[in-house]
Amino acid sequence: MRCSPQPPEPERAAEVRRLFAEEARTERPDLSMLCLLIGAAADGTLDEAGTDAAQIELDRLAGLLPFRPGGPRSWAAALAELLGGRCGFHGSPADYQRLESSLLHEVLMRHRGLPILLSVVWMEVARRAGAPVYGVALPGHFVVGFGPAEQQVLADPFDGGRVLTGPDAELLVAGATGAPLDPSMLSPADPLDVVLRVLNNIRAWAAARPERSDVSLWAVELSLLLPAHPARLRYERAQLLVKRGDFLGGATELDAYADVVAAVDEPAAARVRHQAHAARAMLN
Repeated sequence: MRCSPQPPEPERAAEVRRLFAEEARTERPDLSMLCLLIGAAADGTLDEAGTDAAQIELDRLAGLLPFRPGGPRSWAAALAELLGGRCGFHGSPADYQRLESSLLHEVLMRHRGLPILLSVVWMEVARRAGAPVYGVALPGHFVVGFGPAEQQVLADPFDGGRVLTGPDAELLVAGATGAPLDPSMLSPADPLDVVLRVLNNIRAWAAARPERSDVSLWAVELSLLLPAHPARLRYERAQLLVKRGDFLGGATELDAYADVVAAVDEPAAARVRHQAHAARAMLN
């Protein structure tokens, strides 16, 4: 097994962040492009030609779908037959252990990935073919939906595109949360929420591997470039800077975060300022 991808050189990394921020703030952000830019932040070998090749592959796959096969269920069946059947896109528990499973260009090459990245493949191929498709962010397991709410058909790309019955979806949610399925969970996911969830998965992967704090840092920095993100990510970035030896930068970030927190929780802000003081002390 080859090693996990290594991030690009600083100049390329800065260019990727700039492109990511620009795309995230467009009127209609391109989900595939944002996911490919995440891949470029992770993998220094992924250049512009590589991202173009990935887009061309999505176009090629879309061209293999039948022309307007019918309603939502027919679209779901056509995607399952092509992507899950003929092309073999699917996932397994082992895929959760690989960073590549969260990178769109790798998923397109390996035909393996996490539920959310496989769903991105399904969505982008189906969208190009004219299908009424969208992501559905069930707790703990991302799937795709076809058609309007009253005719909605759910499919699980991680399971080769298997069409889900109502009880199937309920079991997925109950297994992840122990709670019943709420109808609001079946709403179409906003593309930027999908991107944040992809980055959250990458952060979770890196958190279990302290030696890959580099991955944690770029994933947090991309998350912070999204128009809406949890404020606590600023604190996480500051901690990562300190951990990686940038004591002054981390202390500055901690102070800035403390200023934000002070308005609602002064004791918590004081604790953060103490951490900033401790970080500066490491410079001596």
